[in-house]
Amino acid sequence: MPALASLGLWRTARPTLRRLGLGLGLDLDLAAFPRQRQQQQQQRRDMAALAGVADVEIDPDGVFKYILVKLSRRDGSEHKDIVRGTKNAEYHNHIFEKLTSEMEKLELDCKCLGGGKIDHNSKQKKIRVFGLSTGFGKADHSISVEKLKTVYKDYEITWSDETK
Repeated sequence: MPALASLGLWRTARPTLRRLGLGLGLDLDLAAFPRQRQQQQQQRRDMAALAGVADVEIDPDGVFKYILVKLSRRDGSEHKDIVRGTKNAEYHNHIFEKLTSEMEKLELDCKCLGGGKIDHNSKQKKIRVFGLSTGFGKADHSISVEKLKTVYKDYEITWSDETK
C-alpha cells in the first residue's frame, strides 16, 4: 500500500479496497509522505555535503601548523575526521576559523581535536607529523597520519611527540 500512496493512487484506491475488505488496517497519513520525502532528501544532501569535504588539505611543501578536526552533521548522526594545514596560518586557530566559516555554509559543525605541525617534503615524498597546538592541545598524530596515508599513498609518513 505505501507504494500506492507514494504514487498518489491511495486516495482513489482506498474506498474500493475497503469495499473488498482489503483495507489491511492501514490508515495512512497522506500529509506525512511529503514530509518524509523532504526529510530523506535533506539527509541525502547532508551526507553528500559531508562526503564532499576532502579528508586532507595541506600545503604541498614546507613546515607548517595543522589541525585535526571532527566534522559532523548538525544532528550529529554522521561525522568524520579531517586534517587541515597551511603555512599561511600564524596560529592554529586561524586554520580552524577559516574552516569553520566554510563548513557553516554546508551546515556542518566542526570540533578541533588538537593540532601540531607537519613537515612536508614532496621531492623526497616524506611527511613528518609532530608537535602540538598551544590553544587546542596535541592532536592524536596517529589518526592524522592514517588520514594522510589515504591521500599520500606513496609517501613515507611518520609521527612523533617531539616538539621540533
